[in-house]
Amino acid sequence: MTIPTSPAEPVVVTAPGIAVELVPFGAAVRRLLVTDAGGRTVDVVLGHRDVSAYDGRGGYLGAVVGRLANRLGGAGFDLDGRHHDVTANEGTTSLHGGLEGFDQRRWDVVSRTGSSVTFALDSPDGDQGYPGHVHVEVTYAVEAGRVSIAYVATTDKPTVVNLTNHAYVNLTGEGSGPVDEHRLTVPASRYTPVGADLLPTGEIADVSETPFDLREATRLGDALDRGGEQLRYGGGIDHNLVVDGAGMREVARLEAPSAPTLVVESDQPGLQVYTGAHFDDTVVGVGGRTYGPRAGIALETQGFPDAPHHDGFPSVVLRPGETYRTTTVWTFS
Repeated sequence: MTIPTSPAEPVVVTAPGIAVELVPFGAAVRRLLVTDAGGRTVDVVLGHRDVSAYDGRGGYLGAVVGRLANRLGGAGFDLDGRHHDVTANEGTTSLHGGLEGFDQRRWDVVSRTGSSVTFALDSPDGDQGYPGHVHVEVTYAVEAGRVSIAYVATTDKPTVVNLTNHAYVNLTGEGSGPVDEHRLTVPASRYTPVGADLLPTGEIADVSETPFDLREATRLGDALDRGGEQLRYGGGIDHNLVVDGAGMREVARLEAPSAPTLVVESDQPGLQVYTGAHFDDTVVGVGGRTYGPRAGIALETQGFPDAPHHDGFPSVVLRPGETYRTTTVWTFS
């Protein structure tokens, strides 16, 4: 792989045993190639075969989502005594920033080396209804077996910000089929239950005796077979887990037979686990195969969904003079 001369083209960053191809639209990860000790190289994320599909219709594959990741009920929120209506794109809910979220924007490449690239985006005051001009930078950096994603954002008016990457992972290779045989561990003793609209109820509940008890390595197919109302709402797992501890720590471990292991580290309080129920063989992947249900799993490090409506959730408010900073690390072994 080579780094292109034009920022309009995909950008590739490499380190021993790893290569990441990134698309300026959505600052999205299109391919993530991992070479194991035996010399086998596997593309472990789902990506569009047609690069132009990322231009406004990428379906979140590998993209940075915002200004407010996840769901916001009623497509609006109150801040400092003022109500703000934002665009709805899932019934009356705003999902991942609304009709034209950050995943649908062309980001600027502001710096790059052989092993790192920084994308920048300016979101003007009133963008999708959100207050404040927000400047965002996302840096992808690789080293042997490791990808770090560092997010920085500032604003000139009080606003809300919650950013994440929406990569779908399949450790046995993109287009290789469902992830049912993957085993997932998440050190989270609590989760945020949802209603039929997939919005949090506001409760923070114990995971014991639920499909969301992933504190020990659990085969995803077994977790999905546990059934119950919560899984029916999401067509599988589409829930925020409250990760134990604080600061930079391991928030997930994903394993699969004869495949590299992925460890996810983050400083965020939540992890949205989504088992990809919506895939219906209409998306053609990089390798030419279509993606069916559970073709990949998203492990989205984040603030809690719908946080502006729940005083008991960690705040996602960003004010002038403050800097939003968060880092996620993917390590393959």
